[in-house]
Amino acid sequence: MKDTSSNQLNAGRRDFIKMSAAAAAAFQIVPRHVLGGEGHVPPSEKMNVACIGVGGMQGGSDVGGVSGENIYALCDVDETFLAKAAAKYPKAKLYRDFREMLDKEHKNLHGVTVTIPDHMHATVSLWAMERGLGVHCQKPLTQTVWEARQVASAARKYKVPTQMGNQGYSAEATRIACEMIWRGDIGEIREVHAMSGGGFSRGITEWPAAEPVPATLNWDIWTGRAAENPYSSKIAPINWRGFQAYGTQMIGDWGVHICGPANWALQLGSPESVECDYVEGVNPVTYPHYSVKVNFPERPNKHIPEGRMPPVTVHWYEGNAMKRFTPPAGLTPEDCKRFNEIFVGSKGFIGTNGRGESVRRMPESAMKDFVSPEKVIERSPGHFKDWIRACKGGPAACSDFSIAGPYVEWLLLGTIAWRFPGEKLLWDGPNLRFTNNEKANEFIKPKFRKGWELQQVTA
Repeated sequence: MKDTSSNQLNAGRRDFIKMSAAAAAAFQIVPRHVLGGEGHVPPSEKMNVACIGVGGMQGGSDVGGVSGENIYALCDVDETFLAKAAAKYPKAKLYRDFREMLDKEHKNLHGVTVTIPDHMHATVSLWAMERGLGVHCQKPLTQTVWEARQVASAARKYKVPTQMGNQGYSAEATRIACEMIWRGDIGEIREVHAMSGGGFSRGITEWPAAEPVPATLNWDIWTGRAAENPYSSKIAPINWRGFQAYGTQMIGDWGVHICGPANWALQLGSPESVECDYVEGVNPVTYPHYSVKVNFPERPNKHIPEGRMPPVTVHWYEGNAMKRFTPPAGLTPEDCKRFNEIFVGSKGFIGTNGRGESVRRMPESAMKDFVSPEKVIERSPGHFKDWIRACKGGPAACSDFSIAGPYVEWLLLGTIAWRFPGEKLLWDGPNLRFTNNEKANEFIKPKFRKGWELQQVTA
């Protein structure tokens, strides 16, 4: 028996050019303005990266993920976080406002990392892509479905290298799960269950009392496109993810990780409908506990002999809704407890865990005499390294925005469906709208604070 649990992979512009024959096969970066105008900048093997958001939950880690390159600039709305990062990277230029930084420095940069609250992901990513920069943006890529479509369109329009920060897509076990399913290990899959308990800001049902804005924090820029609301330490810097105004709660946090194997292996694409079958704790401020089922039609898959996969329903359970999960026939609660995603096939079961970092046949007895599938998917050099490689002229990263955009679109339908429990919302993906509920369509696109509007991206 071979254990297929993966090792944790190390986390890690396109204006790179091949040098002359004397330096064959070596890639060098040339700042983007050199290619479009006069003058010369000596080539370097390292790309210039600006990191936007360098503290909070993930900022420091993401700066570290690209620290093998040249950390050219650091940007954060909070001086405390900025100072801590600057101590580690003393040569970096420092900014509080990403707009000022991108306008002043984009000709000196090759890429940016975006590690800020969900509601500002699209705004910052679009500013960077419009200026020709590669973007590594943390999951869930955007807060709304409309924004996900825009950033994917922008990446295509501006031809920049991109990557969403769902590290599990780079995990070997995620790729093994795909290969097991494509080999036909558990037959036809028509049902998937994925779940995550916990959450942020649970129990807050009214806007928190106003507190003085810390002297180190620019609350106006932090607020960005969202409506003006008073500052509270119950929101920033950590618990914003549970607020409807700023985050996406667990489906946009762990859900993007957990459902990665299903999205890739089952080639999910755009669904036909989404339905909330349970919700608890609805309030006007934070996200409730809920479960939804997302229904996908038959769709092509070039990796299997049949060429097509059957219709499938993905069930998502969030917070207390996890108690509603019932093991499918043939599995016990004990069989299921170590997994946060379970594939139900006509010939058996597969479970994945973490961010897609481990995979097993289920129950454990099904692992007897297991033989690893043939490698079909190239193994990752690491999630950040994958993006950096793309920036240096290599293949597109595994979760670039052409993949991440459509993936996040269907996930974020869950953040809408709980508002209409028991109603099957019919989804028209090409036109980004529900065909049977105009009220639900009001949540597809965000409402922008004056001065922060985004325009639809056109080719």
